[in-house]
Amino acid sequence: EGGVSSDEDISGGEVEGQEGQGKSEDRGLKDRLLRRFGSHISSLKLEFSKKKKKGKLPREARQTLLEWWNVHYKWPYPTESDKLALAESTGLDQKQINNWFINQRKRHWKPSESMQFAVMDNLSGQFFSED
Repeated sequence: EGGVSSDEDISGGEVEGQEGQGKSEDRGLKDRLLRRFGSHISSLKLEFSKKKKKGKLPREARQTLLEWWNVHYKWPYPTESDKLALAESTGLDQKQINNWFINQRKRHWKPSESMQFAVMDNLSGQFFSED
């Protein structure tokens, strides 16, 4: 109650007589800026909307990755050259490929017992070898 509006703060209280004129000037400035920079603003909006977008990868890309996964199910760790080939064939970047495989292994891969023992034997051999 009786507080000062933000317009009054900025102008020192001389708002009433200039309010209509200020809004008109603001509208004119906005129009000039939009005419001059509108196309840049549109392309920036599009770019930001692409970057914000989270969600599923394209169906064809997922299908290609799943095909590779099914062929290599016992050891689903693609080599760097595999990742490059998958990136090229799917149109995804390598970070997306890496993330997809990380998530896929976490969600859907259970190494066999023999695989777990082989990995453990290999690791323990590195630590306890008699040189």
